[in-house]
Amino acid sequence: MQQIAIRKAAPGDAAIVASITDAAYAKYVPLIGRKPQPMTADYQQILAEHPVWIVWIDEHPAGVLVLMHEPDAMLIYSVAIAPAYQNSGLGRRLLAWAESEARQAGYAHIRLFTNALMEANIALYRRLGYVETGRESFHELTLVHMRKPIQPIEADV
Repeated sequence: MQQIAIRKAAPGDAAIVASITDAAYAKYVPLIGRKPQPMTADYQQILAEHPVWIVWIDEHPAGVLVLMHEPDAMLIYSVAIAPAYQNSGLGRRLLAWAESEARQAGYAHIRLFTNALMEANIALYRRLGYVETGRESFHELTLVHMRKPIQPIEADV
């Protein structure tokens, strides 16, 4: 049986985060005509400034979640699953983890953005309760912004 663990990334994990992100997003390069934004990020800087989580399967890094605190919502900057582990539920697990982190941080909403050409991702987010809040042009592409309300932690009575 596989051992699955989600651990907060350490500053020395930047290469792991970048490697998984590059592998996961590579399939989108032909679709959108350039590297998606997460493939160009400086993960040393992101790890220093934002919470990043790595999902491990049997001590092998399999996925990455990058969160960013904003004034009114937790932003899911990136969810990336290594190709060998895609379509196994790890992405949904990391999205649920993000919602839990947002809830614990006291946010009422969680948000994300994706490319309009990534229709399967948009459909998944809709199934998970995200609602489109707007579209914007970005480097000759269109970003789709989505948001989901977070249920507050129930107080013990």
